[in-house]
Amino acid sequence: MPTVPPEEARPSEHEPHRHREIAESFGTDAERYDRTRPRYPDALVGRIVAGIPGPDVLDVGCGTGIAARQFQAVGCRVLGVEPDARMADRARQTGVEAEVATFEAWDPAGREFDAVVAGTAWHWVDPVAGATKADQVLRPGGLLAPFWHVPQLPPDVAKAVAAVCERVMPDAPFNFRAAMTTPAVDGYQTQFTRAADGIRQAGGFSDPEQWRFDWERSYTRAEWLEQMPTQGAFTRLPPDKLAEVLDGVGAAIDGMGGNFTMPYATVAVTATRTGAA
Repeated sequence: MPTVPPEEARPSEHEPHRHREIAESFGTDAERYDRTRPRYPDALVGRIVAGIPGPDVLDVGCGTGIAARQFQAVGCRVLGVEPDARMADRARQTGVEAEVATFEAWDPAGREFDAVVAGTAWHWVDPVAGATKADQVLRPGGLLAPFWHVPQLPPDVAKAVAAVCERVMPDAPFNFRAAMTTPAVDGYQTQFTRAADGIRQAGGFSDPEQWRFDWERSYTRAEWLEQMPTQGAFTRLPPDKLAEVLDGVGAAIDGMGGNFTMPYATVAVTATRTGAA
């Protein structure tokens, strides 16, 4: 299920970076987030690293350091910027240097980087202000590369999620049925387009490209229900309402034999800084 349901939902979702109460809610259970959220394809990390002029990476919205640790593992020096102090604390516990701030307000203090990345986080950043800040901190030839996981729930699980969420969360600012029935990458395309348009408006970059990496992950009932509370639609639900959602989704997974395979696409919107130092 998407961290933020796609943009067909309601007008207020067209600017998700304004939903600060959701953006800064993921630290409710930072340990669970770090344990259950999927890692990023090695091919994505490798392609980013192969295309940058040096090893210095700035990870915007680094969360608990999931992507940062993957870049560290291939020899990069990584600094994270994270608005939620609880998430930043968890990142530090895992060996990632992290500073607490929104990216738009963060002070780079003269530091420069070879890549600015954002793993499933750039939608929480103003797309023009974010790209402008990236232009300020990137070295010439550096890469701006926000990327997102795009999961496609099996139809039976998707219908169950939509039905139970509509019942339990009738006032949520998400159209769950639209989110669950729209082909996942199509649903996220507005988000990708917004990122690319922000880069173009900021100036100083090559024309944005999209990179796509397809993969799959199998989940047991327990594994999926453990991850669901870390998703933006559910991080602020009262415990009784969350339990009702998980019970309904769990029943649907039981009906499929207790497990399912989730197709994922991980999509990056990338652009190279072309301006002078």
